[in-house]
Amino acid sequence: MSMIETVTDVNNSFLSRRELTCNFAGLGGKLKKMEAVDMVTKEFKLDGKVVIPMGLKTHVGKPLVTGIFYVYEDEALAKKHINPTIFARLDKVKAKMAEAAEEAKKEEAAEEAKKEEAPAKEESKDVETKAEDKPAKEESKEGKTE
Repeated sequence: MSMIETVTDVNNSFLSRRELTCNFAGLGGKLKKMEAVDMVTKEFKLDGKVVIPMGLKTHVGKPLVTGIFYVYEDEALAKKHINPTIFARLDKVKAKMAEAAEEAKKEEAAEEAKKEEAPAKEESKDVETKAEDKPAKEESKEGKTE
């Protein structure tokens, strides 16, 4: 069973777009616009099309979110019809997501570098401790024989 329930699916030929209204069950207060866009894109197989979240509305006392999405074939047409503020907000969120992904890659690379250095340091410490242990044993033997 899908978490997405289609309320309306209208093909608006006058504005050359598809208007989807969907309910997301059990995601009240947890759903973000970009996550909703990804879910709708996968559910309705809208790869290669421009999906714009126009609004997400939560229902009081229910874990239900209703979202309105516009699906355009061409991004230029979408920018012509829709308020530029919406695109500015979406671009801002996409930039934050890209920045977070870059930071995660940098952290992973740093962790891998630390892991590679750690075994090398341990091996060098083992060699040093073995070298230090040998003379100590010889001195203790010499002390006992005298």
